[in-house]
Amino acid sequence: MSTINYRHLHYLWVVAKEGGITRAAERLGMAVQTVSAQVRELERSLGHQLLKPKGRSVELTEAGRVVFNRAEEIFQIGEAIPHEVRNVAASPKVRLRVGMSDGLSKLAAHALLDRVLHTPGLKLTCHDGEFDQLMAELALHQLDIVLAGEPAPANPNLKVSSRLLASSPIAWYGAASLVSRSSRSDFPRCLDKLPVLLPTGHSPLRLALDAWFDRLSLRPRVVGEFEDSALLSVFAARGMGVFPISILGMEDLNLIRGLRVLGECEVREDVYAIHTRRAHHHPLVRQIIEGSKKTERYSK
Repeated sequence: MSTINYRHLHYLWVVAKEGGITRAAERLGMAVQTVSAQVRELERSLGHQLLKPKGRSVELTEAGRVVFNRAEEIFQIGEAIPHEVRNVAASPKVRLRVGMSDGLSKLAAHALLDRVLHTPGLKLTCHDGEFDQLMAELALHQLDIVLAGEPAPANPNLKVSSRLLASSPIAWYGAASLVSRSSRSDFPRCLDKLPVLLPTGHSPLRLALDAWFDRLSLRPRVVGEFEDSALLSVFAARGMGVFPISILGMEDLNLIRGLRVLGECEVREDVYAIHTRRAHHHPLVRQIIEGSKKTERYSK
């Protein structure tokens, strides 16, 4: 299989852009004979005539048009490369790839990531997915860190470390139409009378809440289940039901108008950071993990 000589291809491209070999030679600062010889070399390597006479000039053959169209794509990309390199060099990026387990409070996760969000040049990629899927991506170094409601399972083939970042109490919120003075005074028994929104069943928080309901003999009327806590809070603000949320995410929750606190329960949401040994050297991963000491107040 023949290999394209890109210098010869470039000469053909300039000849076609300039409309003739003489003008192409002037643009390239070369002799007409040199440009003509290089184009003929390209024709020989491809086995087809690419230029044909047209008066005192030349024009592309059908084969030449095919070659020129591809050359146009190639050299337009080449002309863009210096500009793109300058842009990257002028604003270096720090990349952080975060996996967030389904069912984890995204508002709490945002609070834990907040300490690195103002890093100059940060390029943050967040991937929401099932726990096992995220563990596989972490093992393949497609993610730098995973935030989950549970630690990584014991597995000698999965060389990862888990760190408890926060253990936050859970508070219940709802729209003003549902949260009254009487319902607050009757918390948590009022959960038997109010419509309730909950995380989906595979969330560690949901398992803890179901156990709490059983201990108190509560039978809430569940009208909605959500994997995304932020989406859940939006539906709750519209009056669909009351819902539990980690206190760690309360600051972001205040951005949603119309929600009122109903009460606080002893259930807690744990958030773990899971990372590989290699990712532990990532400066932002270390900052997230070491910054977990600042969230110890949520564990008391």
